[in-house]
Amino acid sequence: MSQHDPELEKNDAPLPCQNENPEPAAEPVDPPPSEEVPAALQDCDSPSSEDVPSPEQKKRHPLLTLLVLMLVICFGAGIYGWYEVRNFLDTAPETPGHSIIIDIEPGMTLTQVSERLETQGIITDAQRFQLLARWENKGRSLQAGRFLLNTGWQPAQVLDMLASGKSMLYKLTLREGLPWWNVAAILEQEGFCKAEDFAKVIRDPEFLHHWSIPFDSAEGFLFPETYLLPHPRELDMAAARTVADRLVEMFWKQADKIWPDGRPAQSDLKRLVTLASIVEKETSVPSERARVAGVYTNRLKRNMLLQADPTVIYGMGPDFKGRLLYKHLDDKKNPYNTYQNPGLPPGPICSFGSAALQAALAPEDHKFLYFVATGKGREHTFSKTLSEHNRAVQEYRAIMRKKK
Repeated sequence: MSQHDPELEKNDAPLPCQNENPEPAAEPVDPPPSEEVPAALQDCDSPSSEDVPSPEQKKRHPLLTLLVLMLVICFGAGIYGWYEVRNFLDTAPETPGHSIIIDIEPGMTLTQVSERLETQGIITDAQRFQLLARWENKGRSLQAGRFLLNTGWQPAQVLDMLASGKSMLYKLTLREGLPWWNVAAILEQEGFCKAEDFAKVIRDPEFLHHWSIPFDSAEGFLFPETYLLPHPRELDMAAARTVADRLVEMFWKQADKIWPDGRPAQSDLKRLVTLASIVEKETSVPSERARVAGVYTNRLKRNMLLQADPTVIYGMGPDFKGRLLYKHLDDKKNPYNTYQNPGLPPGPICSFGSAALQAALAPEDHKFLYFVATGKGREHTFSKTLSEHNRAVQEYRAIMRKKK
């Protein structure tokens, strides 16, 4: 008896839908030829992998946009900044402007100066003014002092004025013939220093030594002139020293023109400046200066008393007022009394000009020993003898009586 193989039976089973007499197979039909697609359409419809942006490229696009945007912003800011700078440099705070006095104190920083200028309306922007000063290398060149500025000025003009040190100047006029105490009073009145400080300075031994003054004061060396000086911030000893320096400096500047070959010896200097001060007080007529100097030179040579009224008045000091009396001429205690003391007085009696010094240096050569006012003007009558002089005095007194 045979055994059945299950697998074999399974394979031998008839296939479904299988006929014994199959129909002939249909001939294969070729597919219709495909139409060729243009390359341009292929690129659009079917992009290649090379044309598709990579993730890294996609990340770069925002960065590039941001960079361009930043450049545009920076360019615009630069244009705006340049416009603002030019507007600051070219525009004054006011048109028309007005003058303002500004005090720049020693030790002030550029920032402090700029802020003060802005507060006073001289500039419109303190920070931009500081930048301008640094750009011009003038940040450390600003000078202390009192300046007359104007709100109609552009910033560069303000900066130039402060850096130049051309502080506000005031006129000081000292005429010829003033004694030191009158000079001191004028200085105090005009706001340059205190009179008492000035008196101390012109007697200070260090000051006198510095300026080669051979007396116990600077009387006679306070040169009469019209000065332009700044007002000090404080009326102290430094202010008095500053103005005294200026006056004596001017004296030597003018005197050195008279002595181009060098200054005279100290003894000659004392004689010349003292005589020049007497000439200055005795006459204001230019043509008489050398003649008056000749009179006193002749009297000194003959050992005659000078008998110069101005020296007596000077010796009585600043408190003297009124007329000169005989009792004043008889006062032997007055060291400047040339009616009692022989020779020149101890020192100059006033500030004198260059013309008086020139007259003392080159007195007129004549034989006159006396002179008195004519009473008709500023001129004097000069005499060779005492009798001639007495007649001239009588004529003068007669004219003066008629004027009363």
